[in-house]
Amino acid sequence: MPFKLNQDRRHHIPKQKHKVMNSAAYDASLRQRGSLTVWFTDEAIEGWRAEPRTTPGGQPWYSPLAILTALTLRAAFRLALRQTEGLIGSIIGLLGLALTVPDHSTLSRRAKTLAVPRPQPRRDSEPIHLLVDSTGVKLYGAGEWLVEKHGTKARRSWRKLHIGLDADTGQIIAAALTAKEVDDGAEVGPLLDQVPGPVASFTGDGAYDQDGVSAAVAERYPDAAIIVPPRSTAVPSETAETAPTQRDRHLQSIAEYGRVAWQNASGYTKRARAEAAIGRFKQVIGDGLRSRTDERRATEMNVAVHALNRMLELGRPTSVRIA
Repeated sequence: MPFKLNQDRRHHIPKQKHKVMNSAAYDASLRQRGSLTVWFTDEAIEGWRAEPRTTPGGQPWYSPLAILTALTLRAAFRLALRQTEGLIGSIIGLLGLALTVPDHSTLSRRAKTLAVPRPQPRRDSEPIHLLVDSTGVKLYGAGEWLVEKHGTKARRSWRKLHIGLDADTGQIIAAALTAKEVDDGAEVGPLLDQVPGPVASFTGDGAYDQDGVSAAVAERYPDAAIIVPPRSTAVPSETAETAPTQRDRHLQSIAEYGRVAWQNASGYTKRARAEAAIGRFKQVIGDGLRSRTDERRATEMNVAVHALNRMLELGRPTSVRIA
C-alpha cells in the first residue's frame, strides 16, 4: 500500500495472517543455522591448507576457503576476530584435527583481498526478476565510544548498502557498499553487472525513478521491464502520445486505475521482499560494520551476504494467506 494512503483510518485495516505449510522442515533449517557442522564443512577441512605457491613471495598457510570459513563463522555468530580465532581453535581441538588456527591478525590481513563467491546462475536458466533497495549501516569504532562516553553530538559515521535480490529464490545476488552520499540510482549499473544471468524485470522504489536508471537497465537488458513508481510530480514525456515509454505507461495506468491497482497489476508489490531481506540482514548480521578500512568492510559485507544466502539454502518457509 502506498505510503500515507488512508493514513487517518489505516488502523482499521486488519493485518494479513499467513500459515506456514512446511513448519517441520523450516524449524529444522532454523536449528541448522546454529550447527557448527553447517559452517565448518568437510570441504573446508580438506582444503584448509593453502596450495603450494608457484610465484615469488611468501607461502600462505591457509587457503581462501579456510579464511572464508572463519569469517563466515564470525558473521553468523557475531564474533570479534579474537573470539573467532578461539572458536576455530576449539572446533579443531574437538574434532581432533592436525590443523593450525589462523590468528586474528591473519584474518584481518587476508580479509582485505579475499574473493567471496556469489550465487551461480539458476539451473532452470529462467530470467531473474531483480528487486533492488538500499539501507544504511553504522561504522563501529572510536566515534561510537566517544558518543557513549562523553555524549558528544558528533555526526555518526555510516555507509550505504545496496542489494539486488532474486524475487523467486530470495537470495541476494548483487551487493555493493558505498559512501553515504552516493545516490541509489548511481549504483544500478554496478549491481546489474553482478547479476548471474538475464534479467526479466527490474523493480525499485521511487528513488530509482531516474533517466539514468532506465538507461542502465536498457543498455544491458533491452527487453527487461522497469517497474518503478513515478514520483508524485512526474509528467509524461514529449513522445507519450506517439511512442510512450514504460514510465509513460505507468503514469497512464496510475491516472486511470489508481496507484494501488497499478501496484497489483505491475507486480510492484514484490518489492517488499527486498525490504524483508534488509530486515533479515540487520536482524541476523547486525546493523553495523566492525572493520576499520573500506576494503575489509566490503569483504565483511560480502561474507555476510554469503552467510545469509547459505541460511536460505538450508530451508525457507512456504506460507499461504489465511486472512
